[in-house]
Amino acid sequence: MKAQIAKFSDQLTEHTKKHSKVFKKSGRIKRSFYEKELYRLQHELVKLQVWTIKNNKRLLVIFEGMDMSGKSSTIKEFTTYLNPRETRTVALPKPNSEELGQWYFQRHIKQLPNAGEIVFFDRSWYNRAGIEQVLGFCTQEQHDHFYRQVNEVEKMLVDDNMMVFKFYMNITKETQERRIKQREKDPLKNWKLSDIDYKSLKVHDTYEQYRDKMFDLSGTLVVPWIELQADDKKRARLNALRFLLSNIFYDKRDMDVIKGVDQEILTLHS
Repeated sequence: MKAQIAKFSDQLTEHTKKHSKVFKKSGRIKRSFYEKELYRLQHELVKLQVWTIKNNKRLLVIFEGMDMSGKSSTIKEFTTYLNPRETRTVALPKPNSEELGQWYFQRHIKQLPNAGEIVFFDRSWYNRAGIEQVLGFCTQEQHDHFYRQVNEVEKMLVDDNMMVFKFYMNITKETQERRIKQREKDPLKNWKLSDIDYKSLKVHDTYEQYRDKMFDLSGTLVVPWIELQADDKKRARLNALRFLLSNIFYDKRDMDVIKGVDQEILTLHS
């Protein structure tokens, strides 16, 4: 996977240069810029899906990250205009009693994309690398055993011609706390809050330690980790889209739209 990484300011196309101000005073990108760029990238995603279906390709896109980092909303922007018959978002609940007795990867393997399909994992088998270990939902032996297997599992998927991308949405503790408070006040979103959200905020520093361990042990040349600093969710989404599109050689790619991602917020771990 050869990433095209450059400074965001160096990658403004003629379309975006028409905007006198891309960034707000806060340093976040303006909504008007975001919506125009998003639409153009979503058009490229439709081209990607047409190519995927036509050529019986399989694409798996994994999203991991801190609670409140914007995984679900980013996936929503990816899937807005995609054909739902050939696209799935998988957000598995906690394993039931039967699944607890299975090989750990088994219930995820069942959800892998079929020929001509794009599948998004909203959290994945990497629960065992992070949240399960941090909150005591798995043993140390289970955690260690996961790392003895995960790279080989992903290598087998790639060897079988599946395209696999792993994005990690990273946010600061201050951003996580602010977003929790925003959800508390929003009647349309406060149902999303759970005890896990508050527990994860308390152990944010521990999460970061296990995140770095995950990058070190499971970021490979075959399937690297793509870390996005997502305190500005809009900026992170655009760069996740650009990275994915610039690393798949689908038909009729518009390189003026997808070229380059932002090295200020995107880091590869391989």
